[in-house]
Amino acid sequence: MDKLIEFLNKLEEKKIYYRLDKTNEEYILVEVVVPGERWEIEFSLNEIRIEKFKSDGHLFDGKEIDVLFRDFSD
Repeated sequence: MDKLIEFLNKLEEKKIYYRLDKTNEEYILVEVVVPGERWEIEFSLNEIRIEKFKSDGHLFDGKEIDVLFRDFSD
């Protein structure tokens, strides 16, 4: 877990906001939001996994709410 602590210290040093979560029995999730991107970094005892979500800059109006519920509800 040394790498996790080192990573969190670096985020704090750079004044980058983060949030911690536990995704399952083996991983601690660090969620980071920076302009135009969101990162999910998962730390386990033996592995680090990183997923980056990048914005294309396209914005939607309020009509998109109906699309979100249509596409992502049971």
